[in-house]
Amino acid sequence: MWHYPSFDPIAISLGPVSIHWYAISYLVGISLAWWILGNRSRRKNLGWSDEAISDIVFYAVLGIILGGRVGYMLFYGYEQVAADPLVVFKVWQGGMSFHGGMIGVFVSLWIYARRFKRGFFTVTDFIAPSIPLGLGCGRIGNFINGELPGRVTEVPWALIYPGEVIGRHPSSLYQAILEGPVLLLVLWGFSAKPRPAMAVSGLFLLAYGMLRFFSELFREPDSHIGYVAFSWLTQGQLLSVPMVVFGTAFLIVSYRCNSIG
Repeated sequence: MWHYPSFDPIAISLGPVSIHWYAISYLVGISLAWWILGNRSRRKNLGWSDEAISDIVFYAVLGIILGGRVGYMLFYGYEQVAADPLVVFKVWQGGMSFHGGMIGVFVSLWIYARRFKRGFFTVTDFIAPSIPLGLGCGRIGNFINGELPGRVTEVPWALIYPGEVIGRHPSSLYQAILEGPVLLLVLWGFSAKPRPAMAVSGLFLLAYGMLRFFSELFREPDSHIGYVAFSWLTQGQLLSVPMVVFGTAFLIVSYRCNSIG
């Protein structure tokens, strides 16, 4: 077993200003997604200008921050909000929900598509392959913050967290791998060939939902929530079920109703 390498959550301090590793992980993830979008558009001649890509990133980031934070408070931290409403703004302390961020991104991209007269699924199919590396970076931020400890285990690579003597799965690293490189390979390979509208978005929902459901089997449920059903189903798994359902439906509809573009 290994002892968790306690990190200082503050990467840089400049007088009263502190830059947290969590924020850096998000910046790196967004930058990688931005780079992938530009590279993919140029390589495949998809017709997205640098300005259009910058606009997409701007709208997506707003959705990530607002949706991710509000979603976390609604899905996982409602008791914290009741005790201290200002905790909603303390993003540097961690606490961002992927599922809330996903809803926020969908809403923000719908607004983008309406404003710039683009098809909604044209936009989401374009950005879907760029998302995994950003997700992976976010999970690395979770690990540095000491968040998302895993369930008790005796595997050789188990981590012993501060204040404990038992080993736990490094579940945040599992999720970083599955939601990052693994999901990237799935989406990148699938989108390498022309696909009908909605198909890439559908696969993203389906694949992420399945990978997240699986990885939650190794993650300790939030102590203030516990298991939400059957003495094993976590909140993260429950929120992933609709993703699998909608992702499957999108894929079926895309191939039945759309031609390959």
